[in-house]
Amino acid sequence: MKILVIQQKRIGDVLTSTILCNNLKKFYPDAVIDYMCYPNCVDVLLENPNIDEIIVLSQEVRKSYPKLFKFIFGIRKRNYDVVIDAYSKLETNLITLFSGAKYKISYDKGYSNMFYNHTVKRIKNGTKSELGLAIDNRLMLLKPLIKEPITDYKPKIFLTETEIEEAKKLLTKFGIQQGTKPLVMFGILGSEWYKTYPLEKMAKIIDFTVEQLDADIIFNYIPSQKEEALKVYNFCSERTQKNIHFELYSEGLRSFLALLSQCSILIGNEGGSVNMAKALSVPTFSLFSPSVDKETWQIFENEKENLSIHLKDLKPEIYQQHDEKYIKEHTFKYFDEYPLELILEKLKQYFKDLNFLKN
Repeated sequence: MKILVIQQKRIGDVLTSTILCNNLKKFYPDAVIDYMCYPNCVDVLLENPNIDEIIVLSQEVRKSYPKLFKFIFGIRKRNYDVVIDAYSKLETNLITLFSGAKYKISYDKGYSNMFYNHTVKRIKNGTKSELGLAIDNRLMLLKPLIKEPITDYKPKIFLTETEIEEAKKLLTKFGIQQGTKPLVMFGILGSEWYKTYPLEKMAKIIDFTVEQLDADIIFNYIPSQKEEALKVYNFCSERTQKNIHFELYSEGLRSFLALLSQCSILIGNEGGSVNMAKALSVPTFSLFSPSVDKETWQIFENEKENLSIHLKDLKPEIYQQHDEKYIKEHTFKYFDEYPLELILEKLKQYFKDLNFLKN
């Protein structure tokens, strides 16, 4: 059996959909399972033993109809038996439609029957699952192929020993002695402006973390974000700055993943880095943007290692007064509604629950 899993968009989406491959390989061990994604997401799929080939759909191909149709018919020549489209937009509708696969699976969107012969209704709210809708809905896509209960629902990132050793060497180079005190990575910048908690307040959370744990601190940023990262650094107290290894960062995603795997905790804005930390079994404390759907991405919070804060939990009445669009347009106004004292109180309890407090 040949199976193609399609998931475009962001790293978090692509990583989460690897649970499809992991379960398909478990129930169909002889199947060939390929995964289609955008170029920027390839690194979270590398070394996954449940993926036989990564197929990249580039921006160049997407923006040219002749190249896109050439790509589509190249997929058809691979003779897939099953295509699972977890993205379900026009380009992937067409790829699936012309694939020739016997099983064409995706979400029910009203028009879906034009492209797919097996559709499932996406759960939108009201789930009692503690996994999060991002997980629940993807598992639904396996129903036409797997009738047995699914218990393997956690995305995983696979690193090589060489990658891990290189990360350890990098830490040593910057004078970080693992095991002597916690190593905390801060996701100080969100993937979008509206997903970025105000920098001055983030600095206060970093100050509090150093005060409580005397931790080594590293920032998650890339060179193009250095100016913004420096603002956070400058907002921190002098004592905190001594614990921040500002110049320690990874330029490539694989080296970042290896570095993240060596951290005690990831704290910061909810997003791809939080999903990657969870896939590496690194504890996470995350802050949701007020306009981001928490029911979808508040995943694995049945585990004490993962805790998040969302305005909907603090002040639910706001969501009865305004829709998501309005809240997004006024993001920073609503970030101001997050009581910093409450965040720090929850963070301290989180440190206590994980046995990280120095006293």
